[in-house]
Amino acid sequence: MDTSPALLLLLTLAFCCPGMDGQSLQIKVRSPKDISQLRVGQKLELECHTDKNHGASWIRQDRSGTLHFIVFINSISRATFEGNLKTSTRFEASKDSTIHRLAVKSFTPQDQGSYFCVMNFNQMLHFSPGQRAFLPVTTAGAPSTPAPITQGSTTEGDSCLKTPDPGSRMQEDLDSFCLVFLWLPSAGLCLLLLQLLATTIVLHQLKVAATPSRCTSGLKPQPCP
Repeated sequence: MDTSPALLLLLTLAFCCPGMDGQSLQIKVRSPKDISQLRVGQKLELECHTDKNHGASWIRQDRSGTLHFIVFINSISRATFEGNLKTSTRFEASKDSTIHRLAVKSFTPQDQGSYFCVMNFNQMLHFSPGQRAFLPVTTAGAPSTPAPITQGSTTEGDSCLKTPDPGSRMQEDLDSFCLVFLWLPSAGLCLLLLQLLATTIVLHQLKVAATPSRCTSGLKPQPCP
């Protein structure tokens, strides 16, 4: 949180003085129409309208909820910026009767947040409605550029995203068709050779089984016992 003395005093008053929502003081704000379409470098002008001629402070609340003191404008239109400075390189502040104005000279991302006008009246702090000032989000919906695919690399989902070329698809079908006709005769020939080999083995076994077995002893063959 910002540690400037003015902000510390402001927060001390907020905790010590009850009735921050009192109705004795009315504060209205006026924001530019293009506050939702801010651009970097644009000048942002905010106004705070009250029904009493008193001094007021401008503070900013960032996204994390931290409060940052910007400037205090007293009842005679003298501005005191953060660090007890009379001028600021980032902000301009002025007062015209009951209208307090704050201008961000050149809007930057660090200026984003909700801006409040705060007044101390009858020992009570009165906060204006917050004026939200943020840069528009430009990342959503941005077209993405697909990464180039080098030769030999593959990307998941390529088969679904690519439209096959009719000529190449026809050539692939012809190649497959030719391969079928080349492999079928070879497979048939191999099967025929296996059948012939099996038939030869069976016939040989039958021939061996049909030949009577004899045993020889000396010169004369004798039947085997």
